[in-house]
Amino acid sequence: MARLYSFLIGYALGLFQTAFILGKLKGIDIRNYGSGNAGTTNTLRVLGTKAGLIVFAGDLAKALLACIIVRVTFGRMYPEMKYLLVMYAGAGCVLAHDFPFYMKFKGGKGIASTGGTIVGFHWLFFFLGLVEFFVPFLLTHYVSLGSLILYASFLIEMILSGQLGLLGEIPQALLNEMYLITFLLTALAYWQHRANIGRLLAGNERKTYLKKNDPGSLGAEKAAAEGPAMEGSEETK
Repeated sequence: MARLYSFLIGYALGLFQTAFILGKLKGIDIRNYGSGNAGTTNTLRVLGTKAGLIVFAGDLAKALLACIIVRVTFGRMYPEMKYLLVMYAGAGCVLAHDFPFYMKFKGGKGIASTGGTIVGFHWLFFFLGLVEFFVPFLLTHYVSLGSLILYASFLIEMILSGQLGLLGEIPQALLNEMYLITFLLTALAYWQHRANIGRLLAGNERKTYLKKNDPGSLGAEKAAAEGPAMEGSEETK
């Protein structure tokens, strides 16, 4: 039952859709603009850097909060399952973020929420994650590339740290379960980024810049005036 409760805690917090709420405060539905994604990158491009950072912080914080709640409750009750239960909480948060039922299952791609899960999982993974995401992103300005490298690295680090005993005395069966959850989340992230992967391979993925006058940023008022992105346009593919 601890697994189920941990998952549900993450799921409940994951339903807090920062991009959707912020967009509504600005008078738009973020899903009708740009890529149609209710996440950090699309918010940054449509509403600007400040709004994008707010969404990133909100989506990261909800996953981190879920992990902390699980750690201080079920983690103390079942210490040998602490890391596994944190992964269940993170998985619940990512799934709710990606497929919120009250938004017709059209949410984001779960990268910021994954970041929150990594922070809540282990402090070392957090610092590694910063390097794994920001180095490729700052070198190429491809958010998708940084996100994909982050996920693949997290999976590898999870397996290595578990097998080397860096996470403590954890039964192999629980480690295998933890690896499976991480693998499934990684597979989901790659599936969510399948169009981005195609554009990266073709060399026409859109770049993102962390500055106020991002060339892709419309601003709330301009976005509302220009109307929704056209179905089938390059941004909605």
